[in-house]
Amino acid sequence: MTEVIATNQTILVVGGGISGLTAALEAAETGKQVVLVEKRPYVGGRVTQLYKYFPKLCYPTCGLEINQRRAKMNPNLTILTMAEVTDIQGEAGNYTASVKLSPRYVNDNCTGCGDCGKAVTAEFDDEYNYGMGKRKGAYLPHRMAHPQQYVIDPAIIGTDDAEKAKAACKVNAVDLDMQEETVSFKAGAVVWATGWQPYDANKIQPYGYDRFSNVITNVEFERMADPNGPTGGKILRADGSPAKNIAFIQCAGSRDKNHLLHCSRICCMATLKQTHYVQEALGDEGKSTIYYIDIRAIDRFEEFYQTVRENPNVSFIKSKVASIVENRANGNPVLKGVDTEGYHRYENEHDLVVLAVGMQPSVDKASFPVDIVINEEGFIEPASENGGIFAAGCSSDALDVNRAVQQATGAALRAIQVVNRVAGTEG
Repeated sequence: MTEVIATNQTILVVGGGISGLTAALEAAETGKQVVLVEKRPYVGGRVTQLYKYFPKLCYPTCGLEINQRRAKMNPNLTILTMAEVTDIQGEAGNYTASVKLSPRYVNDNCTGCGDCGKAVTAEFDDEYNYGMGKRKGAYLPHRMAHPQQYVIDPAIIGTDDAEKAKAACKVNAVDLDMQEETVSFKAGAVVWATGWQPYDANKIQPYGYDRFSNVITNVEFERMADPNGPTGGKILRADGSPAKNIAFIQCAGSRDKNHLLHCSRICCMATLKQTHYVQEALGDEGKSTIYYIDIRAIDRFEEFYQTVRENPNVSFIKSKVASIVENRANGNPVLKGVDTEGYHRYENEHDLVVLAVGMQPSVDKASFPVDIVINEEGFIEPASENGGIFAAGCSSDALDVNRAVQQATGAALRAIQVVNRVAGTEG
């Protein structure tokens, strides 16, 4: 049975992505007791699925390693993975949280050796790579996963594969008898950092994501470009051939009353970054065409934008693409629309189309455990009615990593103020 030691001066952080991890670490390093709840089997969130950051094109692994080390060294931080908050009762300074823990079927004896994964044969779509590859029924979610523990997929429990995984483990880490459990504990304040999810491209019917195999999303392209990703860093079409002529469609589902009302802020910069991936993988053979309404390279990113603009292998077409059809002879997507600079119609054929889908907040008001003020775009408002619950990162707005970290630090400070007041009144 899992035990969580907490009081009404504890801070609960919901979500273990870059924002939640930042808020949890900042609060814990001031001496506060913090419980971090993450529904995935590991912390780090979508940042772990990025190949590079913009504008420096550096790797997220460096910052992740630092944060993981901070988490391991801090005795004030308790991390619960494969966990979801199911209920919060009370008021600022005196909450009681209920958390459901799903079984990992692997205990803390795990050394990450991988013997269990080698023993099983069943394979499943790999969530970490957005379903573009397969993983085993016993798996490490990714090479830098924290905690560095394997997971047994519940679909193989009760099968020969599960028994093979158990038999292969030399340290008795595989526990097939683990059960779902619920723990309850006190907290004085809550930081809600459940992050974002890519907008469902299937809903953008004119672009044919659900029908055309050579239309993918920007998050899928990010994993494809990573040498540790499903294609080993090769930019490929669905048939396995190289994609050399690539279209990027901006605002795919964003700034649209039929989809997401807001601008997600990061999409333009993400696409500009991804044109570098094309050059990296293909050299001058790689051609990128960006179809855009306008390019939003705010603040310090203008120079990065201008560098891409000057690249002779990158073209810009000012247009909201109307529709995509498929050339059935070769499987190429054909983009149709009007170039607003000159107002001429086009039907442009490409090897691969990348949809820059927007950021949709992972805040579900219908199932939120307490009453909360949420705006029409789905983000949590900084309202006094929220009491001791504070949004961090992309629960509060569409933010890039840098701004999400800054905003999460502010959320942690506000949570600290609440528990400090509790301590003051009890003292």
